[in-house]
Amino acid sequence: MDFGFTEEQTLLRDSVRKLMDKHATRDYIRKLDRGQLYPYELYDAWVEAGLLRLPFPEEYGGLGGSVIDMVIVAEELAKTSADFVMSYGGSIFCGLNLVRKASEEQKRYWLPKVLAGEKRFAISMSEPDAGSDVGAMRTTAVRDGNHWVINGQKLWCTGGGAKDTVLNVYVKTDPKAGHRQGMSLFLVDNDTPGLEIRKLDMLGRRCVGTYELFFKDVRVTPDRLVGGENKGWEVVLSGLQVERVTSAAGNVGTAQGAMDLALAYAKERKQFGRPIGTNQAMAHMLADMQTEIDAARTLVWRAAWMVAEGKDALREISMAKLFASETFVKIASLGMQVMGGYGYNMEFDMQRHFRDSRAATIAAGTSQMQRNIIAGLMGLKVQ
Repeated sequence: MDFGFTEEQTLLRDSVRKLMDKHATRDYIRKLDRGQLYPYELYDAWVEAGLLRLPFPEEYGGLGGSVIDMVIVAEELAKTSADFVMSYGGSIFCGLNLVRKASEEQKRYWLPKVLAGEKRFAISMSEPDAGSDVGAMRTTAVRDGNHWVINGQKLWCTGGGAKDTVLNVYVKTDPKAGHRQGMSLFLVDNDTPGLEIRKLDMLGRRCVGTYELFFKDVRVTPDRLVGGENKGWEVVLSGLQVERVTSAAGNVGTAQGAMDLALAYAKERKQFGRPIGTNQAMAHMLADMQTEIDAARTLVWRAAWMVAEGKDALREISMAKLFASETFVKIASLGMQVMGGYGYNMEFDMQRHFRDSRAATIAAGTSQMQRNIIAGLMGLKVQ
């Protein structure tokens, strides 16, 4: 395995880093966080730079990049804010599911709009009683003449209220079947009549927005059904590995961002006539923090390489997601300790990383679910 970047990947990383330095300033990020504002300007910069085109096939206007390219971008976007990966990834993951499972007509219609930034995608699967337990899903779609009629409630929809967003909604289309056979995916504009969207007040990751959705006789046409009736589970599985390894890369990136803040502070802050970072207790803590980030990054790169090679990487991805998310939580907490009262102050960025980190072990598969998967692949039957 070669851990080095190609020349093109080095250029990609450097260009994304420069783009973020230019557009995602600290003042801009603080404005988004405090006002709970969607990063429209930054998203437009990603579109202009071609970042949304990166992983899509060239025949649909993409650049033909790999999952390794996605990991590079995710880590760089996340260094300033964990929320940015959620905004970027929502359209990417849903769009790639269309590449794998949509009809040719659907691909030709939707993908150019997403890559041009005319439409955004947001996934909507979780419900009040159905998070990791997809089998408990209650939102339904029923055929009525030339339409499907959707009724139910969805929760924790990231970015669902942003303008020009199309919700990728998973619903039950066969109530008598299990989720593997009776679930379907529909594309629903977020301004469709009968759809009510309520923004939730969350502790962290506040700029992209987290929403609760209420469907009351929402009517959609058959061309909004992706992958075929009762084939939604196949769509979910088709993109799960790329989504989770990219999520893990984002956690590594934000952990590194928090680490960089803590290290800079430790070098500058003086107590008793010398920088606090020269105290052995503090220096060793910082050394351990960076070591854990690099260990998480290595797990992510191994998983990404395996996915890019077409290998079965479920165990490696689950390990990477588990370790990277828990590392982010740990680094943000220790970063608060390094910065003391400044870390706890809303005028400094460490408190935002601390708040954002608490979602890392929940979103895209909880730590408990990752451990269940890993244990199962080790031959252990977890009850």
